[in-house]
Amino acid sequence: MLLATFKLCAGSSYRHMRNMKGELLGPPVRVTRSPQAMSRLRHQAVLAIGQELNRRAPGGPTPAAWINQVRRRSSLLGSQLEDTLYSDHELAYIQQGEEAMQRALGILSDQEGWKKESQQANGDEVLSKVIPDVGKVFRLEVVVDQPMERLYEELVEHMEAMGEWNPNVKEIKVLQKIGKDTVITHELAAEAAGNLVGPRDFVSVRCTKRRGSMCVLAGMATHYGEMPEQKGVIRAEHGPTCMVLHPLAGSPSKTKLTWLLNIDLKGWLPKTIINQVLSQTQVDFANHLRKRLESRPALEARC
Repeated sequence: MLLATFKLCAGSSYRHMRNMKGELLGPPVRVTRSPQAMSRLRHQAVLAIGQELNRRAPGGPTPAAWINQVRRRSSLLGSQLEDTLYSDHELAYIQQGEEAMQRALGILSDQEGWKKESQQANGDEVLSKVIPDVGKVFRLEVVVDQPMERLYEELVEHMEAMGEWNPNVKEIKVLQKIGKDTVITHELAAEAAGNLVGPRDFVSVRCTKRRGSMCVLAGMATHYGEMPEQKGVIRAEHGPTCMVLHPLAGSPSKTKLTWLLNIDLKGWLPKTIINQVLSQTQVDFANHLRKRLESRPALEARC
């Protein structure tokens, strides 16, 4: 109705539209109207358009509300169209990665109940806490004398190179990239605690988000059919885990790094050994990361 009324109004406003030929209905017919008739027609069309817009405007008589509603619907439609670019499996991975991030950040946001596991001379600190339905989690708090963009490049953009500088990791491989924020990875960990903990591997979904001046790197275990369990390697699982990076308050050239670690190593291992291995893994990681950052030239940031 609105479209037809608009066309009628538009047609009556142009001289070359006032004389039309009905070629499909018979011989050419010249249609003419007096100026008074055309004026009445335009007036009626404008009134009809105004009434139609008022009818469609939710909660008010002005066309602005209707236009805003159209914009909101267009935005929603754009999101739906973007979703259709992914398969159901890909959408499930995206949702799983975002769920891991929300759960990990929820754990970090609760400041109650953390117990100190270790305190290093340089200020690095490892805390732990038991979370219902999750298990024991470890929290590393360190300050790195490098800008956040430098850490982001090393931990996200050069993720697959971690085996070059972290002896606790033999290999990290990106199995699939989904959009700009989500990846599926396979990680092969080295033996630990004097070979008391044998080789483990992990298949994880990882999600990366930039929120203002903060970067969050989160993940958890997932199933990926193209990476079955390997012979001679125990398939362990990451629970909701994340790293949070943000510039140190008052020193933007330094970065505060918080690493929430939750791992089920599987196998028959005493809890005392597991706790010692995971706590020491975090301390070692911070030291190896610093050496890596110091040994490489400053980055060209892309965070």
